[in-house]
Amino acid sequence: MGTATKYVSKKPDENGFIHWSEEENRVWHDLVTRQLSVIEGRACEEYINGLRLLDLPRDRVPQLEEINCVLRKTTGWECVEVPALIDFDRFFSLLAAKRFPVATFLRRREEFDYLQEPDFFHEVFGHCAMLTNPAFAEFTHTYGRLGYEASKEDRVYLARLYWFTVEFGLLRHNGDIRIYGGGILSSPGETEYAVTSDKPEYREFDTVDIMRTPYRIDIMQPIYFVIDDIGQLYELARQDIMGMVQQAKSLGLHAPVFPPKNNKETTGDYV
Repeated sequence: MGTATKYVSKKPDENGFIHWSEEENRVWHDLVTRQLSVIEGRACEEYINGLRLLDLPRDRVPQLEEINCVLRKTTGWECVEVPALIDFDRFFSLLAAKRFPVATFLRRREEFDYLQEPDFFHEVFGHCAMLTNPAFAEFTHTYGRLGYEASKEDRVYLARLYWFTVEFGLLRHNGDIRIYGGGILSSPGETEYAVTSDKPEYREFDTVDIMRTPYRIDIMQPIYFVIDDIGQLYELARQDIMGMVQQAKSLGLHAPVFPPKNNKETTGDYV
């Protein structure tokens, strides 16, 4: 999803094999090695358990089928190769079918630290480990089904729920903050910022409040919503999420707590 990208996804061959270059294998190795050290003691147990199950190679970019073998056995999910950008209809329809979209391109070394587009590293290292967890996988599946049937207007409210959970979600563990959101787990800067700095605001998890909270995709998040455990997402999947969307719409958006881009209000500055 998005508006523009300079990257193009790699197409698999007739056997479903994606041919990564030696440089891409080196970039993958360096990204994984660095991030594994950054997330130590900061990622939630469910994520660490998922990483152990996936057993991602470090010396080369993994093939999607290697990941899918694990996901199918644990939760019935699988990854599917998609272009660098897909529309919301395709995104929601894939999640509704327990298929996680993965853009098959890897960031270039000159964008090693930050890439706005979700690349292969973000999708696989950031998200796939959590998809081995049944509660998280069920929430993501329910989200996809609801989103596929929702109106364009309602999808904007659902997008905020996804952003503050699947992408930038935090949870409490023995009094400490731990990460389960893939947008944080694939970012060294945001991993340290979210857990060890005193800059962000931590809010209690409230679905309607989340849906009313604007965000910007190109900054460190000033607000995170914290769940008590992953089971809370499973319980949410059994509640009336679309009723909460209507409630959020009637209450209206909160004022953004971040400055607009270029110090002027423009459409597209936030969601």
